[in-house]
Amino acid sequence: MKPIKHKVITLFLGLALSTCQTAFAYDPEALSTLKKSISEWNSMRVARPEETFDLEEAELEDASLTGANLSKTVLINAELSGSTLDRADLKEANLTMALIKKANLKMSDLSGACLVKANLNGSFMKGAKFTGANLQEANLRWVMAENTDFSRANLANATLFEANFTGANLCGANLLGAHFLQQVNLDGAKLSNNTILPSGEKATSQWSTLHNAQFVNEGESAPITYAPPLSAGASGHEKSSATLNERVSEKPRSDRKKQSRISGKSNFENGSLNNAVMAGADLHNANFHRADLKLAHLQGANLQGANLDRAFLKGADLSKSNLSNALLYRATLADANLSNANLEKASLFEADLEGANLEGTNLKDANITDANFNNATFSSRTTLPSGKQATSSWATLKGAKFREIKQE
Repeated sequence: MKPIKHKVITLFLGLALSTCQTAFAYDPEALSTLKKSISEWNSMRVARPEETFDLEEAELEDASLTGANLSKTVLINAELSGSTLDRADLKEANLTMALIKKANLKMSDLSGACLVKANLNGSFMKGAKFTGANLQEANLRWVMAENTDFSRANLANATLFEANFTGANLCGANLLGAHFLQQVNLDGAKLSNNTILPSGEKATSQWSTLHNAQFVNEGESAPITYAPPLSAGASGHEKSSATLNERVSEKPRSDRKKQSRISGKSNFENGSLNNAVMAGADLHNANFHRADLKLAHLQGANLQGANLDRAFLKGADLSKSNLSNALLYRATLADANLSNANLEKASLFEADLEGANLEGTNLKDANITDANFNNATFSSRTTLPSGKQATSSWATLKGAKFREIKQE
């Protein structure tokens, strides 16, 4: 029965990848205009002021976007790492889960933008505006945010490790549950009685003084509410389905002409496989580069040596799976179940494992450089890259949880 099971799975995946092959995750015409000329793009925005442009998952790595009008643009999961966005207008843009690492955002305006779970690691944002922006669970490690305006911004559960907030405006900002605020440079930063600290308490003059920050007395203000982010459906560009979760298609990139196809080495690059059932499947060396595998059932699957570079595996079940030597660079594994999985010698460089279950997981010789383990769960049966068993103190250093399991 086992070969038949795998045959059915392969047939299912083949059908999934052949359906709606012309579907794009972004408006290709709009993306082409933006890449060709900022002047032409801005002129188009002036001519069509009411239109919401869809650049969901667009490839804009290292792009030169200085002065671009990207206000109210849908940029969900967009790749903007290394891009130049100096003085760009990103007001009310939807940048949910966007990759904006080591980007230049000097003097840019992101007021009211949605940056939930966006990755801004190492970006330069001196003098930028994030007034009223939603940065919940965003990654702001090592950002240079001197004189940046975060007033009334939502930074709840954001990662702030060694961020430079010198002279930043944090009046009325919500920092509830923010990670590593103690490691942030707050010299000359402004806090107020409306600023919420990680503990849930309001900032005080004494707290500000202890952190070399300034304290401002403001009138009491009601908690800020954040408008729901713009969706791609608001644009004039129609997709094959209303939402990402409803699509079962391949999503070609502008720089890739070949369609994914099943051949000797299974290729599901950019495939949309939400909730796909692949438990126990033999997928060794398969290519899942940038594939959407949200909530996929992969328990017990053989993914040895698989390419999951930047794959989206949020909430996926990978328990007891074999991911040894797998490439998981920048993969999203938030809330995934990796209990008792084998990740020996896997590359988890800059992977997002927030809230993931890593109880009993084998991480021996795995590369976990810059991986995010916030609120992930380790146990005494988890094997660390060193080959030693995980401990409570090790988990605490990673911002993770720990569970002691008694030996039977």
